[in-house]
Amino acid sequence: MLFQQIACNSNLSCSNFVNCKSDKKLVFLSCIKHKNSQTDMIGTIVNTAAVIAGGTIGLLLNKNMPQRITGIYFQAVGLFTLAIGISMVVKMDHILIVVGSLAIGSLLGEWLNIEAGAERLSNYLKARFKIGSDKFSEGLITAFLLFCIGSMTILGTIQEGTGGSSDLLYTKSLMDFFSALLLASAFGVGVVVSAIPLFIFQALLTLLAMYAGSFFTPTIILGLTSVGGILLIGLGINILEIKKLRIMNMLPALIVVAVLLWCFA
Repeated sequence: MLFQQIACNSNLSCSNFVNCKSDKKLVFLSCIKHKNSQTDMIGTIVNTAAVIAGGTIGLLLNKNMPQRITGIYFQAVGLFTLAIGISMVVKMDHILIVVGSLAIGSLLGEWLNIEAGAERLSNYLKARFKIGSDKFSEGLITAFLLFCIGSMTILGTIQEGTGGSSDLLYTKSLMDFFSALLLASAFGVGVVVSAIPLFIFQALLTLLAMYAGSFFTPTIILGLTSVGGILLIGLGINILEIKKLRIMNMLPALIVVAVLLWCFA
């Protein structure tokens, strides 16, 4: 349905989209034709503002929240994250490529030690801006992964970057507003700060879609969604404190799966 929405907001009609769906790559290449030569990032800007607004309200709620309520909040957020991750992997395809991408990407991330770098950056920000939250890093990483890993992020930025409607990102903005409210009330100010990498990430995807939109075929989007869902399941396990997984070091798997699917699928 999301692919049809892109088609309906482009120069192609939905009937054309359906009639030629037998060749997915050709369909997607056609559906990302520019509606006009100009585009903007209003959807990403609205999304960023929604995260800041929801996170700010969540911070106000967090100040008056007793420890007992905070504990159950973390459990709810962990289960919520697991549910989102599971919903993203139920339609997984090209399983061998997904598994291989996770293995290769994790090795790359471990070699680069991304998690240690992210921790150093968050500690610098805490010291620089005198942030006292002990869950700043966890909140920043959790919020960024939840807001930025998923088909709505990819499809919304592609749609906007190719001159189509921003409606998908507006819908995502509303969802992220309530998610930010919930997360900030549990994790603190790190959720609000996550609006910065969110804006950068979505802006880069929009610019990529403007100049190389044909790269994001339905197969690649499904692969990215599947790997992202697995990472969110791991993130949920971390939040519930079942086991500490180095999710940040697995992020290169998102790049690896896109490259492998482009080459072999």
